[in-house]
Amino acid sequence: MSKVSIYLNFQGKTEEAFNFYKEVFQTEFEGSIMYNRDIPPHEGMPSIPENEINSVMHVCLPILGGIRIMGTDMLESMGHKVQIGNNTTINLEPDSRAETDRLFILLSQNATDIAPMQDMFWGAYWGCCLDQYGIRWMFNHTTAQ
Repeated sequence: MSKVSIYLNFQGKTEEAFNFYKEVFQTEFEGSIMYNRDIPPHEGMPSIPENEINSVMHVCLPILGGIRIMGTDMLESMGHKVQIGNNTTINLEPDSRAETDRLFILLSQNATDIAPMQDMFWGAYWGCCLDQYGIRWMFNHTTAQ
């Protein structure tokens, strides 16, 4: 079944913010918090500096009506800086790889800041773009859906 969630970016405050949201919505995280220290090393990926190794890579919290918020800490070492426009992303999880590609192709027309669709180490087919209207879209398809 397809899902939509809202992805929130923070600058070192993800865990604090999500613990707050957990109390507000009185729900529990889906899975555990993944930290940058949990990322397996792979070729071409730069090492994460010691001061960012304990930052959050991913967290997911159900809130209301089947909606989930997800979050990550942006990494200054990779040139990331949270600002209005990159602090919120609409995450789409289509039912099929073909539908994921269709949506990515259409939403990335005239887009900037494009991360092409690719198979990722966490088991998803993933990509991202900032569309021509300034809206950030993330695409995740997993065969286990």
